Amino acid sequence: MLKRIRTDQLRLGMHVHELCGSWMEHPFWRSKFLLSDPDDLKRLRECGIREVWIDTARGHDVEGGVTQAEAVAQVEQELVAAVTAPTPELSVAAREEYARAAQLCQQAKQKVKSLFHEARMGQAVHADGCLPLVDDIIGSVARNQGALTSLVRLKSQDEYTYLHSVAVCTLMVALARTLSLPEEEVRQAGLAGLLHDMGKARIPLQVLNKPGRLTDPEWGLMKQHPSWGHEMLIEGGGCTPLILDVCLHHHEKMDGSGYPHGLSAQQLTLHARMGAVCDVYDAITSARPCKAPWDAGDAVRQMAQWKGHFDPAIFQAFVKTVGIYPIGTLVRLQSGRLGVVMEQNARSLLTPRVKVFFSTQTMKRIPPVEIDLADGSSQERIQGVELAERWQFRDLNDLWLEGSMRP
Repeated sequence: MLKRIRTDQLRLGMHVHELCGSWMEHPFWRSKFLLSDPDDLKRLRECGIREVWIDTARGHDVEGGVTQAEAVAQVEQELVAAVTAPTPELSVAAREEYARAAQLCQQAKQKVKSLFHEARMGQAVHADGCLPLVDDIIGSVARNQGALTSLVRLKSQDEYTYLHSVAVCTLMVALARTLSLPEEEVRQAGLAGLLHDMGKARIPLQVLNKPGRLTDPEWGLMKQHPSWGHEMLIEGGGCTPLILDVCLHHHEKMDGSGYPHGLSAQQLTLHARMGAVCDVYDAITSARPCKAPWDAGDAVRQMAQWKGHFDPAIFQAFVKTVGIYPIGTLVRLQSGRLGVVMEQNARSLLTPRVKVFFSTQTMKRIPPVEIDLADGSSQERIQGVELAERWQFRDLNDLWLEGSMRP
């Protein structure tokens, strides 16, 4: 049986099934292992992770904790609560925006790549020069916020450092619009997302792109990037306090266990709280040298369980932004068919537009057909999220992209 427990309840002999936190927040490259090394136990208790999942069938048990069924029920209640807030109206469908969004991704990647190259050469980072790019991203998000936020997830390991900045910019813009922030604040939030990781330009590439577990010194080096980025942006000039704040504090947590300063919830600004959510979501849904990406829908559910990490109100708004079932999520319908989410529904996050293509009754592919779950004539409803890795559908992204250009 899987059970979620506090890190201080861990004992040697337990089988760790999963760490309740982003892999960017801890030095462990494995997610499943028997806890037999005292050094690993000490490291787990000190790395900032507050909860873990253990498998009681493969290791020692402990009294208390939360069962998987209890956790799922709690998460579903929290996610459904996000449905109550209004969603910004879309001026075009996602399929109409993909081609423009793909071109914008390429332009943005080259811009960020140039910024990192210049920073590694010791040149100053000039924030103002990025504003036209941020304005283009705002325009794409205004037309359809799901198109670019979904497309930018499809990045290779080699592209991660650069497109991660583009993704966080896009997510910050979309989240700011969901929160109904003023226009200039949306712009500054986007620029903050684009520049939040500039400090990684000072980290050796062999550490930044290391495929395995980081050593303690390497992990300490990684944790310096918010402070280094903050210094670089101050030296370059032209950055507002909002941008500097997000750069320095996007790895802080509500329970005070984040870095670099271990700030408490009362010390964290709205924009730093936004940056924390957007940064983690893109990190865990992207291919990394050390980890395979999580499915977007599963990532939302996992993040909802990380108590003390995110501001609950900001996270709820984020769920409203990307959806309970983000574009590209594989879902099982009550009929037993599997489908991929194509578009969100502004009226209810529980009823997206889905393309069904597989029957679990016959275990065969069926002719793809789109279903609008918000249509009153449809008797279908989503029963749950399926992990794409389990089904090994190699064309899943092509199904929701519908042949559109990729970044």
